[in-house]
Amino acid sequence: MGREASAGSCKGVATTASHGAGGTETAPGSVTSPAAAPATSAPAPASGPGPASGPALGQAASRLVAYGLATQLIEGDDARWAYNRLLEAVGLSGPEPDPSAAGQEAAEGYDFEADLALLAEAGVARGLAEDTATGRDRLAMRLMGELTPRPSEVARTFRDLLRSRGARAATDWFYRLCCDADYVRRSAIARNLAWTTDTRWGALEITINKSKPEKDPRDIAAAGASVSASYPACALCRENEGYSGRAAADAGGHAARQNLRIVPIRLGGEGYGLQYSPYAYFEEHCIVMSDVHRPMHVDAASLGCLLDFVDLLPHYFVGSNADLPLVGGSILSHDHFQGGRHEFAMMRARESERFRIADAPGVSAAVLEWPITALRLASADRSQLLAAAVRVLELWRGWDDPASGVVSHDPDGTRHNTVTPICRKRGDVYELYLALRCNVTTEAHPLGLFCPHEDKWHVKKENIGLIEVMGLAILPARLEAEVRAVREYLVSGDLDGLESDPLASPHATWARGLAASHPELFGMGEAEADRLLRREVGLVFASVLEDAGVFAWDEKGRRSLGRFLAALGR
Repeated sequence: MGREASAGSCKGVATTASHGAGGTETAPGSVTSPAAAPATSAPAPASGPGPASGPALGQAASRLVAYGLATQLIEGDDARWAYNRLLEAVGLSGPEPDPSAAGQEAAEGYDFEADLALLAEAGVARGLAEDTATGRDRLAMRLMGELTPRPSEVARTFRDLLRSRGARAATDWFYRLCCDADYVRRSAIARNLAWTTDTRWGALEITINKSKPEKDPRDIAAAGASVSASYPACALCRENEGYSGRAAADAGGHAARQNLRIVPIRLGGEGYGLQYSPYAYFEEHCIVMSDVHRPMHVDAASLGCLLDFVDLLPHYFVGSNADLPLVGGSILSHDHFQGGRHEFAMMRARESERFRIADAPGVSAAVLEWPITALRLASADRSQLLAAAVRVLELWRGWDDPASGVVSHDPDGTRHNTVTPICRKRGDVYELYLALRCNVTTEAHPLGLFCPHEDKWHVKKENIGLIEVMGLAILPARLEAEVRAVREYLVSGDLDGLESDPLASPHATWARGLAASHPELFGMGEAEADRLLRREVGLVFASVLEDAGVFAWDEKGRRSLGRFLAALGR
């Protein structure tokens, strides 16, 4: 293919990253992700500037071909073919290539998005897509798909690198390709806001996700129980590779995936696909999905798959969302894992106490000092570690603790207990983290007793999934404007206006509490007030994680946990 393996930093040719209003705050230990990399494309505005002239379109296509050559997405012999493919993708039959465009893509300030948007606008004008941001994005991804190597070529190069140079070289190359092909959406990631907040549990990572809307847990649960008749069946199916996408009016819409590439791997003797997340939340955020569209499951087989994954790619962690509504992820209908090159706060948590698991002398077992009840099992003996983890899972599935509100099953047999498992490898030692989860509901907490409680919904209402279990908050985009509005009332001292402002009103109770506990907010400068409010948002997230802990960090909760640990040792 001509692409050399290189570090997976995602540093492409384009250089137009923007962090949006307010930028991205970084601090010691804060998130570093592809957001820091040069930007490429993002969805264009819903209404574009109108189609450009023929020469301008030829220049844009010529620069994109030069970009493909510079990033080794294509080779020299592909250049004429690639130019013609770009023209056809947006309904053009000319003009001829512009030789003066060569080299412009390497110039400082080259706007990769502008060239994609220019050509996409031409396609919209020719009726190839609807006149919306989504329509333009589908055309832009079709353009990038023309520059992206075929799946078989990608899979072959990955396998060759894995065999000849090792796992890190293989993922470095594959991640860089996905960035250069604009599947990892660097400009969208760059708009996210990120900071860290020090808490009793350590430094939690907080992000405001400005790419996707917040999901209601009830909608997530309904989707997990549904069987889609559309093609592809869901966003994680292998059939998405190369798919052109659909407009919202067509069966609810579906994202374009012409530039998606998936590397086939084997876990547990079955076929899985490795891809990177287009909207990464951390370094080299990858998704590993079953070849089969089947529901999420956490059991001995899936735990074995996690161990297989870290044997294959030992520099990555991997984990699974819980397999039940309310405590699972946003997609329960397709069996999948998530991983990447990142160490989360939970992995750095101190040990609270050690315990033993029966018939597992070679396994070190500890309770972590973490808001969500989490156990860490470690061993160089893979089979013994897996048996110990299965022992924890099976005991927990049937565990009832009325003192803590834990109910394993309803009278009709509906199951409530499961785990969120995470795996990594440190040298020759495997580590399995098992976060105990329970999705029981009560009259006071209809969306889950061990889920975000209503007094925190103004910051976080969505399920606490795998990534947040480990200490990285994914908060909704609405918070940026809402917290800014709250700041204005606190700094001005005009608390009476909180309830009447639609942006500030969801936070009114919280804001009045802040005014009482931080009187210094009155008259405070904007930057200083922002830092204080970000810290307070982070503390709300810490409290959300405490809500999700099945055994509280009080005397009653510790006694309840002790009963469970004692049973593991028998």
